Amino acid sequence: ARIRSARLVACPGCYPTSALLPLIPLIEAGAIEPDEIIIDAKSGISGAGRAAKEASLFAEVSEGIQAYGVASHRHAPEIEQGLSEAAERPVIVNFTPHLMPMNRGILATIYVRLSDGATPDDLRAALDDRYRAEPFVRVVPKASVPSTRHVRGSNQCHIGVFADRIPNRAILLSVIDNLVKGASGQAVQNMNLVCGLAETTGL
Repeated sequence: ARIRSARLVACPGCYPTSALLPLIPLIEAGAIEPDEIIIDAKSGISGAGRAAKEASLFAEVSEGIQAYGVASHRHAPEIEQGLSEAAERPVIVNFTPHLMPMNRGILATIYVRLSDGATPDDLRAALDDRYRAEPFVRVVPKASVPSTRHVRGSNQCHIGVFADRIPNRAILLSVIDNLVKGASGQAVQNMNLVCGLAETTGL
């Protein structure tokens, strides 16, 4: 509703999109502890843009994986902004991005501590409730592992929920195509809302 009435809309970055879609509903539901979130995210090389930088040439990236922007990535404050709004207080997270030898896609592996009395099934129920009517976010079946290949070229985000082997903890998996849901597709989705079109038009 806020987007429909806006004249200027900022689209979230690709890493924040992959992290905020699974985390915001869980924080708002009080199902997880906001101060104990670890986000380990991996992106294809197109996330670095088209500029000819040696470190993001495919020949340099191929056959290896590397962390970058460690403890200093520009998207960390954007993630924390969204989580802080959901929690209605400041939230700080551990976030480390990694560059993968693939063209596109983001996989965010997110480690959370459950709130007292909450279970991984409660997390799944909260996400199902939030996204049941949303055309571009899907909570995958229990024990199903979402993959970047499942969302390649689409405006979809797929989310999986797993019980950790450590008591009172859970693992969330979130996948998007960084070039579509993480960028252009999300912009088209917002444009559709501002222009009064069906949210799915062209997507």
